[in-house]
Amino acid sequence: MIAAPRRMLVAGLAGLALVLAPAAAADLADERALAERFAPVVRLVEQDAECGPGEPYDPLDVELLLDDEPTVALRGPWNPSDLAKIGPAAADLVNRFEYHLDFPGNPLDAKCDYERWARHLAEGSTPTVYAHVATQTEYPDSLALQYWLFYAFNDFNNTHEGDWEMIQLVFDADDAREALETEPREVGYSAHEGAERATWGDDKLELVDETHPVVFPGAGSHANKFTEALYLGSSAEAGVGCDDTRGPHRELRPKVVTIPSEPSAAKEAFPWIGFEGRWGELQPAFFNGPTGPNMKHQWLEPFRWMSGLRTSTPTVPTNETLGEPVTGFFCGAVSSTSSLLNDTSSSPLTALLVFATIAAAFAIPALRTQWRPVVSKPVRQRRAGGQIVDAAARVYRDDIRVLAPVGLVAVPLGGLAVAAQLALFHSTGLRRAFDALGDDKVEAVVALLVGGLAHAIAPMLVGAATVLVVRDLDRGGEAGLRVVLRGLRGELWRLVGLGFAGLIVVLLLVLTVIGIPYALKKAVDWAFVQQVAGFEDRRGRDAFRGSRNLVRGHWWRVALITSMLLLVLIVTGPFLGVLVIFVTDAPLATINFFGTLLFALVLPFTSVALSLLYLDLAVRRDSEEPSTGMLPAP
Repeated sequence: MIAAPRRMLVAGLAGLALVLAPAAAADLADERALAERFAPVVRLVEQDAECGPGEPYDPLDVELLLDDEPTVALRGPWNPSDLAKIGPAAADLVNRFEYHLDFPGNPLDAKCDYERWARHLAEGSTPTVYAHVATQTEYPDSLALQYWLFYAFNDFNNTHEGDWEMIQLVFDADDAREALETEPREVGYSAHEGAERATWGDDKLELVDETHPVVFPGAGSHANKFTEALYLGSSAEAGVGCDDTRGPHRELRPKVVTIPSEPSAAKEAFPWIGFEGRWGELQPAFFNGPTGPNMKHQWLEPFRWMSGLRTSTPTVPTNETLGEPVTGFFCGAVSSTSSLLNDTSSSPLTALLVFATIAAAFAIPALRTQWRPVVSKPVRQRRAGGQIVDAAARVYRDDIRVLAPVGLVAVPLGGLAVAAQLALFHSTGLRRAFDALGDDKVEAVVALLVGGLAHAIAPMLVGAATVLVVRDLDRGGEAGLRVVLRGLRGELWRLVGLGFAGLIVVLLLVLTVIGIPYALKKAVDWAFVQQVAGFEDRRGRDAFRGSRNLVRGHWWRVALITSMLLLVLIVTGPFLGVLVIFVTDAPLATINFFGTLLFALVLPFTSVALSLLYLDLAVRRDSEEPSTGMLPAP
C-alpha cells in the first residue's frame, strides 16, 4: 500500500522535471543572451614595462587556479599553516568555511612575483567575466545582471592576494527574456567596499555599440570607475587613497561565462561558487584575501545594495596650485603610510627602525637647540635655531597686517605663472616643435626648467619683499607696505633677479644628474643672496660671494635650519588640508585652494625666519667669533 503512492510520487516528480527542464534551459539561454548583449568593455591602464606603472593583471578565468594547479594551495580552516590540499579541484571548495586559497608569493612584499605568476598562469587563456542574473523578492518586476571580475592580486594600499570586483545593470523586467526587450534602468560599479551608480544614458556612462558599458578599473586597485581620472577616497567604503584610471589604455572584450541564476544549477556547473572562504592568503586585517561573489551582499540582495550607492566620486583636480596640492600630498602620504604598514606586518623590526629614524630626524634638532628666552626686537642678534623660529613667529604676529598681504599676493601671481607656463607649451609652437623633434627627454628637461622657474616666481617675490620689511625693522623703522611699494620702483626686482639667477644655476646642475650634490651645496651657499643684496647693498656676483662667505663654517647649520623651514612651508598647507578632507565634505578644488592660501600665509613666516638666520650669522661674522656648533645658544 505504501509502495504505490511512492511510485506515483516519483513518477509525478519525474514528469514535473520533464516539464520544467525545457523552461530552465530556456531561461539559461536567455540569461546567456542577455549577458552577451550587455557585456562590459574593460579599459585597463596600459603598462609599458614589466613591473612598472600601469595595470598588469587581466580579469582572470578562475578555473585556471583549480584542478591540480600546483602553485595554488587550499589551507585552513582559520590557520594559515594548515594545508588541506595542493592544487584543489573546484569540488574541493564547496561549503568550505574560513578556508583560504594561497598563491605563491608574499602580499606584503610582492615585488614582481604575482605579476609574473599571473602572466604565466593566464598564458594562452582569454580574459573572463562571470555573468549572473539576480532577483530579490522585495523588489518585484526588477532584474539585476551582474558581471564579476577576478584579478590575481590587489596592488593598492591594502595589498592582498585575489581581488573580486563587479558591475551591475538593473532592468525593469521579470526575467531575462523580458530584459532582452528593453534597456537597463541604471548601472552600479563596485569600488573597494562601496560603489557608484548612474542612470542608463548618464553622461558619465560611456557605451560601445549602445549596449556595452565601458568600465575603467583603477590601476592596481581594480576599483571600477565610469571615467578616466584620478579619484580620491577618504573612507573604507571609497577606499583610503587614490585610484588612477588615467590613460593610455588597453581595451579588453572579456569572454562572458554565465553562472545560472538557479542556485543548485550554479553549484553544479561551477562548484567553486559555493566556496565560503577567502580567495587569497590569510593575512591580518585589510591585507586578507577577499571572499567570493556568493559571500557579497549584492549576490542575494542586489537592489538593496544598489539603493545605497553614491552618485559620484571625488576626482582630484588637475589644475596646478601654489605649493604642494593637498590632494597630491594626500595620495602620496597614504601610499607611503601603507608601505610602512606593510613593512610593520612583514618586518616589524624594519618598520620600527624607519619610524625611529623619522622621529629622530625631528626630535634631535628640536632637543639640541635652545628655544628660550626669545626677544623678537631688535631683529639683529645672535639666536639659536629654536629661538629663530620662535622669534620669526613673533615678528609675523606683530606685523601680520603687512606680512600677510605680502604673502597673499603670491596666490594670483602663482596662478598667472601657471597660466603662462601652460600657454607657453600649448598656445605656441613649442609643443609642435617637441613633437617634431620626437625627443621626450628634451621636452622633459625644458618642462622641468620652465616649471621650476614658474613656480618660483611667487616665493621669490614674497621673499624679496620680506627682506625689505625686515631690513626696515632692523634700521629702526616701523614695518609697513610703503617699504614694499617703494621697492617696486627697482630694488625689489633686483633682489628677485638675483634669486632667479641662483635658481637657474641650481636647476641646470640638477638636470645634469651628476651635478646634484654640487647643486645642493650651491643652494645652501646661496641661501642668503637676497638678504646680502638687500641688507648690505651688494650687487651681482658680490651678493653670491657674500652669501657663500657668510655660510662658510656654518654650512650644516644653515642646511638643517633652511631644510626645516622648507619642510614647514611645503607640508603645513597639505597636512591641514588632509585633515579637512577627512572631517568635511568640501569639494576637492576648494580644499586645494585652502592649501594654497595656507602656503601663501606661511611663506612670509619662513622668509622672516631665513632673514633672522642671516642676521644671526651677520652678527657672528661681524664679531669675528668662531662657530660653537650646529645649533649654539646665544
